Amino acid sequence: MKTAVVILNWNTRDYLERFLPGLIESCRGLDAEVVVADSASEDGSLQFVHTRFPLVRIIQLEQNFGFTGGYNRALKEIDADNYVLINSDVEVAPDWLKVLDAWMNSHPECGICGPKILSFSNRSAFEYAGAAGGWLDCFGFPYCRGRIMHKVEQDKGQYDKPENVLWVSGACLMIRAELWRRLGGFDDRFFAHMEEIDLCWRAQLAGYKVCNVPQSCIYHIGGGTLSNESPFKLKLNYRNNLLLLENNLTQSIGPVRARIVFGIRKCLDCCAGFVYTLNGKKEYARSVKEAHKEFKELRHGFPKGKRTSGKIDGLNKGFIFVKSLVNRDI
Repeated sequence: MKTAVVILNWNTRDYLERFLPGLIESCRGLDAEVVVADSASEDGSLQFVHTRFPLVRIIQLEQNFGFTGGYNRALKEIDADNYVLINSDVEVAPDWLKVLDAWMNSHPECGICGPKILSFSNRSAFEYAGAAGGWLDCFGFPYCRGRIMHKVEQDKGQYDKPENVLWVSGACLMIRAELWRRLGGFDDRFFAHMEEIDLCWRAQLAGYKVCNVPQSCIYHIGGGTLSNESPFKLKLNYRNNLLLLENNLTQSIGPVRARIVFGIRKCLDCCAGFVYTLNGKKEYARSVKEAHKEFKELRHGFPKGKRTSGKIDGLNKGFIFVKSLVNRDI
């Protein structure tokens, strides 16, 4: 099965220079193509890739459409059985792709899978944003196996068994091309952040499993495009979390419970904005307010339809729960 490994690049030439050689080397001997989709970078990224790596395919986008729009456009031009979406600030282990390919070939029920993600700067610890796959807590906030809130665990082999999860990180995920097309790719409204959680959740609603495969490992720097301190990033996270819940809650837990969770969540966001104001972080408070305003402009409303009869890993009997209740026998 042919795999396309696609980097969506925007002004990260330094990362390409640092990590692209290892990525290319890891694909040798496999039926895999490396593609760089460039979002109108202005740092010489395209010229660098074209000169140093002439065999790497380049897809040139006319502007920065964000993580969602960029991948949606780029993958339309790529013919493959599986897509791998991978960030430019990632160092890969030698067999990372071979392991993911083998997993997808031997597990037809799996639609999306991802590797174990460790920190590039502290290789004995999990990476903050992705770790070993993730779930949602009872209020719809995402968290990872290997990181809860700001507490990051050391990797001691505690998550070294493949496991079904609700989502895997967009820093590196593999998805069946047929499923990508069936789902319509990312929800373009997200632009960036949490779009992969939405994609994974929709994949489960479509009847597929989402799996973390820790025998595949990568090392992620993180924050390559937007700093964790960015008010814009904070706005995206608050806004997109609301879009995420509206997209998927009704089919997962039913319309009544969905509206209850959603209402509580909006109240919690308002409380967070108030706390930011009290702590003198007015820019953050403004980000929360703008997030809710933009959500109202972007929202489609709760989708109509019945709750799915299938089991959604990471959800418990129709209600979001704070710990894993997935089937470990995979």
